[in-house]
Amino acid sequence: MVRTVASPRALNRSSILDDSHEPASGRSLRPRIGSVTLSVLTALYILIVANHTFWTRAFDYMSTKPMAFAAFVVGITAITIAAMTTFSVKYLIKPALIFFIMVSVLAAWFTDQFGVIIDKEMIRNAAVTTQAESAHLITQAFLLHILIKGVLPSLFILWVRVVHKPFLRKFVWNMAVIIPCLAIFVGAALSFSQTFAAVGRMHKDVMLTLNPFLPISSATRYAFASEEDRNIVRRPLGTDAHQRTASANGKPRVTIIVTGETARAQNFSLGGYARETNPEMKARGVIYFSNATSCGTATAVSLPCMYSVYPRKEYTHRKGLETDNLTDILGHAKVNVEWWDNDTGSYGVANRIPYRFLPDSADPRYCTDGECLDTILLDKLDEWLADVKTDSVLVLHQLGSHGPAYYRRYPDDFRRFTPDCRTGEFGSCKPEEIVNAYDNTILYTDHVVAKVIDTLKEHGSSVSASMLYVSDHGESLGENGLYLHGAPYIIAPAEQTRVPIVAWFAPDFSAASGIDTACMAARAAEPASHDNFFHSVLGLMDIATSIYDPKLDLFAPCRKAADAIASAAQKG
Repeated sequence: MVRTVASPRALNRSSILDDSHEPASGRSLRPRIGSVTLSVLTALYILIVANHTFWTRAFDYMSTKPMAFAAFVVGITAITIAAMTTFSVKYLIKPALIFFIMVSVLAAWFTDQFGVIIDKEMIRNAAVTTQAESAHLITQAFLLHILIKGVLPSLFILWVRVVHKPFLRKFVWNMAVIIPCLAIFVGAALSFSQTFAAVGRMHKDVMLTLNPFLPISSATRYAFASEEDRNIVRRPLGTDAHQRTASANGKPRVTIIVTGETARAQNFSLGGYARETNPEMKARGVIYFSNATSCGTATAVSLPCMYSVYPRKEYTHRKGLETDNLTDILGHAKVNVEWWDNDTGSYGVANRIPYRFLPDSADPRYCTDGECLDTILLDKLDEWLADVKTDSVLVLHQLGSHGPAYYRRYPDDFRRFTPDCRTGEFGSCKPEEIVNAYDNTILYTDHVVAKVIDTLKEHGSSVSASMLYVSDHGESLGENGLYLHGAPYIIAPAEQTRVPIVAWFAPDFSAASGIDTACMAARAAEPASHDNFFHSVLGLMDIATSIYDPKLDLFAPCRKAADAIASAAQKG
């Protein structure tokens, strides 16, 4: 009889996923474990090690009803065991369980450390994160967390010998675990259904932190959405746009839009914050809108949303892609539009206009390790204004207050609030140090915006100028255990949704546009939002189009008042 024997290398490769071919001589070196047992142990490991935030929040919301919480624990444990056991299949079990562990441990780091919820929009945000931005998140503590809680358990799964039953017996055995677990889950859910329904309605964040289910579901939905986005055909919008009148003073209108990053309204002294974080803008007599909210809690949502015609409640990522945005409408009206970026990109907003990504310059005066201070946005501004011959809009997209490495957003000259956190690892800093570093970023943004205003003033003889500063979203600095941003809007705290909006007009611009600045200052405390941004810019540039809505133009009420005053004066 001739017996064919596989090579040792082939045996080693196959034993990683299937242990049935391992030579008998080597079996005593590795422990044997049943496939279902390994699945159950993995489920318990994930629930215990990678779901701290989930269990903490669930207990907080059900602490007054211990029996309901106990049923909740039993139900979640049962459904997780059932899910893991589903993958108790030869060749599949090891890669599947390792995948679940690594996803859970990775998500747990951001959920436990920063309070981040890994929903579809957070996956979208992560997908477009730059290398320099992501580098601040990969700290020594993060790597140690992944090694101990993710890599080592995965190596253990690879090492053990999984015992598989014949196919039919395995199917029966798996069902003998899965079906009772499903029954326990249903029974637990029904036994306290009113309590669970109430918690679900009032505290949606609980189930949004369950690993690995939410991250996998979010990534899957993002993948399908991205595939659908490939087939989008953009629809022209506002093609009837045109400027109603030429500038009354004969000079070209210029509006500079400073699109801020991660600046929250709570830390603007213009809005009453105890620290003086906006001394330079205050000295320049800006108009501050103190009651404004954002369209989203992450740049990937807010930026395309605020430049779109859609209000927050109607906006979707797909709508943003398939319709012209504000920069396109301005182009239809023959306004010169440019976008200078010092952040992570325009997220498609500037795809059809002249665009400069300033970090590519690697200018050593401003840039280090792929990131630049926002003063790089000012470097060519004087030159650009000197060349303006027609009505123009320039967008300056800041890096602003982007975390967690706040200390990299400002130079030493702006370390006014100390001690400031000098690392992106918040666990190494005291809460007040994190706030100090963040406040320094706001102070530096104040300086950058003030310099934009000063430069516009210097060119007052050749252009009629306005400036509009709008932050994309806010930031959590440890309130209620949350850090950074990106929370689902429905549960997002005010720290992530309240944003500063600042306007400044050269005297000849406000006079030519009929904007009564005293009226604007009186109305600045009224509710505003990113919904107003699109229409307000069109109004500033005197663009007429069927899609312009004067009710959403922040300046329209006071423009009408100024026109009425002027008309009355003429009659008098």
